Amino acid sequence: MEMSERLSAIGYLVLLSLGTACGMSPPAQSTGPYDLILKNGWIIDGSGNPRYRGDVALKGDRIAAVGFLGTATARDTVDVSGLVVAPGFIDMMGQSETNVLIDNRVLSKITQGITTEVTGEGGSVAPLTDKLAAGDSDAMKKWHYREDWRDLNGYFAQLERQGSSLNIATFVGATQVRLAVVGNENRAPTAAELAHMTAIVDTLMAQGALGVWTALEYAPASYSKTDELIALSQAASRHGGIYASHMRDEGQHIDEALNEVFRIAREAHIPAEVSHLKLSGRRSWGQMPRILAKIDSARAAGLDVTADQYPYIRAATSLDASIPTWAESGGWDSLLIRLRDPATRARLHHEIVNPETESFFVAAGGGTGVLITGTFQDSLRYMQGKTVAQIAALHHRDTVETVFDIVLAEGGHRTDAVYAIMDEPDVQAAMKQWWVAVNTDFGGVAPDGPLGTQSAHPRAYGTFPRILGHYARDLKLFPLEFAVRKMTSLAAQRVSLKDRGLVKPGMFADITVFNPATVIDRATFEQPHQTSAGIEYVFVNGQMVLKRGQMTGARPGRGLRGPGYPGAR
Repeated sequence: MEMSERLSAIGYLVLLSLGTACGMSPPAQSTGPYDLILKNGWIIDGSGNPRYRGDVALKGDRIAAVGFLGTATARDTVDVSGLVVAPGFIDMMGQSETNVLIDNRVLSKITQGITTEVTGEGGSVAPLTDKLAAGDSDAMKKWHYREDWRDLNGYFAQLERQGSSLNIATFVGATQVRLAVVGNENRAPTAAELAHMTAIVDTLMAQGALGVWTALEYAPASYSKTDELIALSQAASRHGGIYASHMRDEGQHIDEALNEVFRIAREAHIPAEVSHLKLSGRRSWGQMPRILAKIDSARAAGLDVTADQYPYIRAATSLDASIPTWAESGGWDSLLIRLRDPATRARLHHEIVNPETESFFVAAGGGTGVLITGTFQDSLRYMQGKTVAQIAALHHRDTVETVFDIVLAEGGHRTDAVYAIMDEPDVQAAMKQWWVAVNTDFGGVAPDGPLGTQSAHPRAYGTFPRILGHYARDLKLFPLEFAVRKMTSLAAQRVSLKDRGLVKPGMFADITVFNPATVIDRATFEQPHQTSAGIEYVFVNGQMVLKRGQMTGARPGRGLRGPGYPGAR
């Protein structure tokens, strides 16, 4: 090689390294053969930048090249003219950690373009004790799965053996830690117990958890004081994790709940995520602009606070969430004993109807706003798709007493319910915020799978296409590029999934290809088990799991590790 040629080569490498250091992608190169090329698509790369025409080449589990690839060759080529090629969508709050062991297709997620799910709200796959696993024995018998792990490494090993169509990443659930150490009791942990709890968080963060997640509106998490949560968050912060929270209150006392999130973020020196941001109950409707301004003020003051949401006005949780949380102290058996005691039952009835804090039941406007979507007992299946008011009328009972009756009849198993608690203008105001990501808050299901016998919330199937089709395209609430960024790079950045969330050479090949003219949700509250339209192809770790809207047999999903895992940084 001549001296001038060597200097030119050195100069090119210097420029390339400088460009990479500044965040620039290397130029697309036609060095094939690649495994697959997606040709002539509209690339929306997840950054928020405008779409552009181009090709995307995959090799192994990575994106190999992006841009105009000319005559580059590949084992397979797919013409995606007129379609959008985007990063695979990231569900910031799913519930599929057990569902994937029951039905590893996770169909409702893949068919809406989700390639990675983040889970662990309150409850999580680890820590798992023999006692906690024994408590799940009825569910394991019913749904034919096994909880053979006890820590996060064990769960990911089982996930790998079983196979999955999508990636799973998880937080440490603060509820799970409390159950493992303190149990269901309504008390503070002792100093020794709190040290044990923080040690568990340390261990699981080192195994790849993303942070600590609380579900403070439910027992036993509601028994936790702020100092306890700060201690757990400090342990997560040491490993680069974040604090996520289903806050103590999302209605009349949301300001106090947000102040607690801010305090934890400040004192634990940790980023914070407000889970499924909403305003619950008619008395709170219309205040979303003020709440967004409050979070913006906290951000301006130096706190790293963001949020996520789902695009529906009804929430889904368990029916027992209608009952004051003090009644669950001691666990399910204690709750059932209290519901059988006339005096305690009368007290609970009074507190539900005349709450100091607006309950789910009151926020939904009573029994007419509470829809039963899933029962554990097959004998109660007739209730699915009916409101509590309709069930009460069938039995000539009071609506609150009907809630108690159903909880007792389920024998200690949770009944799924949907609550009409939100207002559309508030949902849209939050959705337009640039720091609000997207979640389904539901586990993966399938109409023809074992979990298809249960009803569902339409968000299980329709969340992401609903935003792309109804809100971005039809209502023109924001550009498509803005929506895709919320679903991809924003979420990946938030939970430190540094190699996902962008269509960029070197990133993992999680890709969603959709038709911007036809993408839309089809699931309804009356008929929730309906897949969305317009999602054409989905690739997970370079393998095609959805082809022209139909699932393939590939199960390339992985357990994804957080920043505390050795080698993750």
